[in-house]
Amino acid sequence: MNIKKGDLVLIRKGKDRGKTGKIIKAFPKEHKVLIDGLNLVKKTKKPRKEGEKGEIISVAQPIPRANVALICPSCKKPTKINYRIEEEKKFRICKKCGLKIP
Repeated sequence: MNIKKGDLVLIRKGKDRGKTGKIIKAFPKEHKVLIDGLNLVKKTKKPRKEGEKGEIISVAQPIPRANVALICPSCKKPTKINYRIEEEKKFRICKKCGLKIP
């Protein structure tokens, strides 16, 4: 998977199409990512203690990796990723501007 935790991404499909957000967590085996504040669903929370009320909360759900595009930090455009190996280290490279992505 070519995107990591902390990357800024653009959602290309789904109910939040066109919105950008930061990746909180990546799930490489499932090919999904969790984006901060996006792809929210409502869940009911039962009361656990006596006197406590139940409530409806919004929870972020993972989104398939194929439905997001990485935004390059230097050119600020959604882009694909290329790789380059220099001095036995592998770097991600923006295909639009050609600069390294940290």
